Amino acid sequence: MGWLSDETGLDKCAANHVALTPLSHLRRAADIFATREALVQGATRRTYAEYAERVSRLASGLRLRGVMPGDVVSTLMPNIAPHAEAHFGVPACGGVLNAINTRLDVETVRYILDHSGAKILLADTDFLDLARAACAALEHPPEIIEVADRESGFAPSGDFTEYEELLAAGDPGFDWIMPEDEWESLALNYTSGTTGKPKGVVYHHRGAYLSTLSQPVSWRMTLFPRYLTIVPMFHCNAWCHPWMLPVLGGTMICLRDVTAEGIYRAISIDGATHFGGAPIVLQTIINAPDEARLPFDHVVEVFTAGAPPPAATLAAIEPLGFNVTQVYGLTETYGPDAECLWHSGFDTLQGDDRAEVKARTGIAMPFMEGLCVMDSDKMQPVPRDGASLGEIMHRGNGVMKGYFRNPEATAEAFRGGWFHSGDIAFQHPDGYIKIADRAKDIIISGGENVSSVEVEGVLMKHPSVALAAVVALPDEKWGEVPCACIELKPGAEFSEAALIAFCRERLAGFKTPKRVLVMELPKTSTGKIQKFDLRAKVRAM
Repeated sequence: MGWLSDETGLDKCAANHVALTPLSHLRRAADIFATREALVQGATRRTYAEYAERVSRLASGLRLRGVMPGDVVSTLMPNIAPHAEAHFGVPACGGVLNAINTRLDVETVRYILDHSGAKILLADTDFLDLARAACAALEHPPEIIEVADRESGFAPSGDFTEYEELLAAGDPGFDWIMPEDEWESLALNYTSGTTGKPKGVVYHHRGAYLSTLSQPVSWRMTLFPRYLTIVPMFHCNAWCHPWMLPVLGGTMICLRDVTAEGIYRAISIDGATHFGGAPIVLQTIINAPDEARLPFDHVVEVFTAGAPPPAATLAAIEPLGFNVTQVYGLTETYGPDAECLWHSGFDTLQGDDRAEVKARTGIAMPFMEGLCVMDSDKMQPVPRDGASLGEIMHRGNGVMKGYFRNPEATAEAFRGGWFHSGDIAFQHPDGYIKIADRAKDIIISGGENVSSVEVEGVLMKHPSVALAAVVALPDEKWGEVPCACIELKPGAEFSEAALIAFCRERLAGFKTPKRVLVMELPKTSTGKIQKFDLRAKVRAM
């Protein structure tokens, strides 16, 4: 279909077909935006020419240390300039970037390094203890390269090769290894999803490239934005934004620690025009003390995602100089693939009505072929009546390749030719989606996924706990936090503080329950815990 009657000589060749890859963006920017500011971190300022040269040195240095095409290079870094460089330098040597969540516990980091087969680990000095402990438990640990963020006051330990040494040994003229096929793997991101064991989400060059061209359209970006890094680069590769900025000749302003003072300084002094973040970031701005607030005279465009932002939060943030657009997506969709696009039909809305509309999940971004709410059994769309519930499903180039070394989970996720998100929602007559609940009890705390199953597993290890269920407790700061509801063994002693401390020793901080309630858990006749009933009880507290 669609072929001409005679296509003799109309073949793909080097002149008319190139594999899509975000590497092309930086290579182009190094030429046409060579002298423009690309990276800012405190007093550090780098042009696009300098950025590209450091990426070349990194790619060359990794190759000299044995990284071959298809090998995994992991990172344990906050949002600092070397982490942005790794987003290009690792794939430029043919490697696959695996940015690891720095908030995870040792055992989970160990599992990720082992499962991914990481060959090199680029670790920030502040996370060396975590890196050491995770690698110590591996039979074949990756080589640790220490990233000493001197700009932020971190002196190198002296125990490992330093990142700057690696770059110094690299060739600034290294010829980047561009993908021959855009389906080649670009990044490997682990998500806890709906079970305690992380799943490795594999990105291809094509999906990331198309996301980087789609998001500027949705964000109404023009040339030369000044982007503040708040979304962690270990979270969906900061929603693909490090790969996106060179398209527009934009400047990345790196913010190691997300504080109200840091955000206001980046906006007022460094001129940040855009940032993305979870609703907790909006609350940080809203609740900032007077001494942290600095004046600015431009509107800051914000993408927010994670837990759906409360309408009250949206209503409070806009008068401060921020225009917020809710976006939605998952690790499996390269970050955002839906946007609450504002249109003229909403212009007359005021106050709470305006905020309620802005809190909708939205519609598909341009790079997605399909996004709808479907009956997951019949695989048919639910009525667009603003009430009928179904599962949000995704289809298109912005969907992952699949789960690394997990064909069963991949097949289940793609059942029926759509990616199953596990998020429950309804759809308005105008097509706008609104999340109603989360399937399988995922809790989103400060933008991080928390598996209730994983937390329950830890609680059940405590000698006093007979039965445990974990649900989301609404929280003003974090959006949601884990709340443990337990039944005690007969005669067992109980201390809420002691049980929370028990969990904290075994879980990342954001996964640790913030409340523990002793009660008889509601159950069905077959003994299954009725979590919908439990959630209602917790929220009514």
